[in-house]
Amino acid sequence: MTSSALVWFKRDLRVRDHAPLAAAQGCAEALGLFIVEPAWLNSPECDSQHVEFTLSCLAELRASLAACGLPLLVLVGDALSVLGDVQRKFAFTQLFSHEETGSGWTYARDLAVARWCRKRGVAWQAWPQTGVVRRLKTRNGWAARWAASMDAPAASLHGGFARTPRIERAALPTLASLGLQAHGRALQRAGEAAAWDTLGSFLQGRGRDYRSALSSPLSAQDGCSRLSPHLAFGSISMRCVHQATEAAIADARASSEHAGLAYGLRGFAQRLRWHCHFMQKLEDEPEIETRNFARVCDGLRPGDGHADSPVVSPLDQAHFEAWCAGRTGYPMVDACMCSLRATGWLNFRMRAMLVSFASYHLWLHWRETGLFLARQFLDFEPGIHWSQMQMQSGTTGINTLRIYSPTKQGLDHDPRGLFVRRWVPELGTAAYPQPIVDERTALKRDKDRMYALRSTPQARAEADAVQQKHGSRKSGLPPTGAGKRPAESASPQRDLFADSD
Repeated sequence: MTSSALVWFKRDLRVRDHAPLAAAQGCAEALGLFIVEPAWLNSPECDSQHVEFTLSCLAELRASLAACGLPLLVLVGDALSVLGDVQRKFAFTQLFSHEETGSGWTYARDLAVARWCRKRGVAWQAWPQTGVVRRLKTRNGWAARWAASMDAPAASLHGGFARTPRIERAALPTLASLGLQAHGRALQRAGEAAAWDTLGSFLQGRGRDYRSALSSPLSAQDGCSRLSPHLAFGSISMRCVHQATEAAIADARASSEHAGLAYGLRGFAQRLRWHCHFMQKLEDEPEIETRNFARVCDGLRPGDGHADSPVVSPLDQAHFEAWCAGRTGYPMVDACMCSLRATGWLNFRMRAMLVSFASYHLWLHWRETGLFLARQFLDFEPGIHWSQMQMQSGTTGINTLRIYSPTKQGLDHDPRGLFVRRWVPELGTAAYPQPIVDERTALKRDKDRMYALRSTPQARAEADAVQQKHGSRKSGLPPTGAGKRPAESASPQRDLFADSD
């Protein structure tokens, strides 16, 4: 026990089931660190609600770690500068963290940190945090690997930390000190305790109607788990959610009185696999954050396929702004956008409808609309977000085209108009706009374009390659096309520990 460890917290703001933290107990001395990075604050997907949620998680985490005898530094600055400053005060020889499947800036930062560690003789060890597999060679057997990872024992602390360095801890930053404006939303309660409370209420009762409640924005607010922000910021681990859910299903099945709860929770348990399934796509091909899965789709929408051109043309800017403001003239679309902007959350089906409407009815590029939505979603998770943006926009090349009718969605999921009247109170008055596009005309145009493209030999060949690389291999995962052709990697997989600089 002669080594000294720095535990670098990123999107894993918890104590329970934290492998790097548990490993640090085997070192002679340890210290915790979280870095508030300008690269994050200035990124186009970051919003002050994300920062506030993080700071609230950090306040609880710092107290929990202090109870274990481990100080947590929260410092603002570039990762390399901060690590260098900390090492001058605490000569750590080990850097412990979780792997991160994040936006492109996080990958670039991690590559720089890996080089920094090699030059200074610091051994950096990173543990998987979800079911995502780094340097995955094939999707064959992925589901079994996910299950093995989720069923493995959770990492646990044994007592406290015997020795920690004497380093002064500054107060946590605030939105104001970081130069950020308040967002005005009433956020979900943050932190590890809130995560476990939320999970408990769902498993003990709220999850009973999960399968029927998740589609309507009225019932989904309580009927969905509402764990997504906690999973995104790591205030609870996917492993703990999986294991607690399986235990609750077993308990419910043992009682005929709770059979309905077991049925609802089983639907939820399946979606935990989907969560990692979509994140794996970004891990395997980081460029899907900015370019189409299927390159045959390049040039399909204005600005698409041209890295130095605007994503939306001037002609489309008015449509984009109307969509962002919830002023499209389609009540269900506008109500969903207004609700999302006010609360930071929306159920999945309505998210898909918003993207479908923007991508098809308005023919907008998924990158620009995706950045706007990333700032609205408190639970922004890059791997899921960009995979879904492309899936709902028809640019994966393999998934069934999902072109939602906002009129039908309103009739199906808000038949009495309760949700619409709450969020679009001006409906029926002169203040409410007329539809900015004709739905029937737009749908015909969109279908003609998409199906014509997908019928080409190039599109079919590329679909086989995308399916081979990214498609699911297990019944029950989201539907994909079939493919036999071996895929060539369109971009390198993430590998932080390569020898080259």
